[in-house]
Amino acid sequence: MIVLKDVLALLEAELLTPKASPEAPCRGVFASDLMSDVLASAEAGSLLLTGLANAHVVSACSVADLAAVVFVQGKRPDPGVVAQALSRGLPLLATKLSMFEACSRIARFIEDGGHAGR
Repeated sequence: MIVLKDVLALLEAELLTPKASPEAPCRGVFASDLMSDVLASAEAGSLLLTGLANAHVVSACSVADLAAVVFVQGKRPDPGVVAQALSRGLPLLATKLSMFEACSRIARFIEDGGHAGR
């Protein structure tokens, strides 16, 4: 398991939904730009990493009961998407890292029992 504050530090990310608790847990990690894959395969409570930054992401994450979203490669959702996420209690983060680098950092962190260096 990983919590948002660890994700923020590992990915040098920005929290786009400031009301989100930094202690919010994520029970798993899923990476995809295809929301159909998210709906079919992501486990509830997971963190989603994606390069897709539109309202479909928030809708899919709500249906799939995901814990939070990280937008990779410097992508940022528009204010309407952020407002939609806030109303649904879905934390949104943004990082400039590539999908590969973000996934690699999280995987190392989890494999090392939460003690990986950045």
